[in-house]
Amino acid sequence: MNGGDEIAAGGAAAPSVLVCAGCGLEVPAQRLACPRCRRLIHGAALSALAKEADAAAAAGDQASALASWRRALALLPPDSQQHVQITAKIETLGRVVEGGAGASPARAADRGKRGGPIAGLGVLGAALWKFKFLAVLVLTKAKFLLLGFTKIGTVLSALAMFGVYWTLWGWRFALGFVVSIYVHEMGHVAALRRYGIAATAPMFIPGLGAFVRLKQNPANAREDARIALAGPLWGLGAAVAAWIVGWCARSDLWMALAHAGALLNLFNLVPLWTLDGGRAFRSLDRRQRWMLCAVFATVTLLAGQHLIILLLMAGVFRALSPDAAEKSDRGAFWLFVIVTVALAVVAQSSASIAGTP
Repeated sequence: MNGGDEIAAGGAAAPSVLVCAGCGLEVPAQRLACPRCRRLIHGAALSALAKEADAAAAAGDQASALASWRRALALLPPDSQQHVQITAKIETLGRVVEGGAGASPARAADRGKRGGPIAGLGVLGAALWKFKFLAVLVLTKAKFLLLGFTKIGTVLSALAMFGVYWTLWGWRFALGFVVSIYVHEMGHVAALRRYGIAATAPMFIPGLGAFVRLKQNPANAREDARIALAGPLWGLGAAVAAWIVGWCARSDLWMALAHAGALLNLFNLVPLWTLDGGRAFRSLDRRQRWMLCAVFATVTLLAGQHLIILLLMAGVFRALSPDAAEKSDRGAFWLFVIVTVALAVVAQSSASIAGTP
């Protein structure tokens, strides 16, 4: 849900009643346009946010520019021309974010048109380069990864989940599994930040998982797909890290964590409901959905991961449904393929090494 309560450029709460600058009518602050003269109620705040966005874009801070434009969007009537214009700005800046920090709007749009496996590998490669993966990831992104634990709700809910799993599997495995879930959720948080979308810190639900509550909606299915796939991508990183530690230390515990983390993220790729895979599927056209089903079937045969049968069944259901996108999203498609195959490989290899059934 779009957060329309914070309307001042600095994020201060709005008064309950505002005065229309056009006709002087007192209007409830939640109204976006004057019912008498149709003038925008939050014109001053919109101007301030536009200046913030332009300044941030000029400085190369696309995430802050996106955040300002999204706050402005929440203050505009959906049927207004300004709403259409700012939505277009958000979509353009979103493609710039996907193309990299130094990409121009034209270059980012060109990348989006070309797509293909290079686009998916580009997204994955950009993530791996940005994070320096594994050891360098821990060194350079430790502060960000610890950000969620500055929130008391995250800490308490994580401790509750840790306690539940401790009773089932022991504290070592429980701790590693909770961390794996946390890394997955922080992947979503990182993607949301890139797109300038406000969201809460991760919250855990013992026995079920975790979630991040969005305060604003993605502008389109393309953004939502990348935000959704960022969770399994970061989860893949955590699973690979556990696999490497397990291999080097000859530790069945770490291999079991790699296996569990890979399966957890594979389950999140099931293309149903509000799972990450379900959200990513919304940006795929019918042909891409059937191609992804073929990938699921191939991985099931080659890797022997029975969980992917669930992805296949759900994928066929979604491929037959009428909600397929009109335009293809090659970047999301190839990222979905790459993350699925990589997770299946980690799950199969870690199970073989650790003797996990």
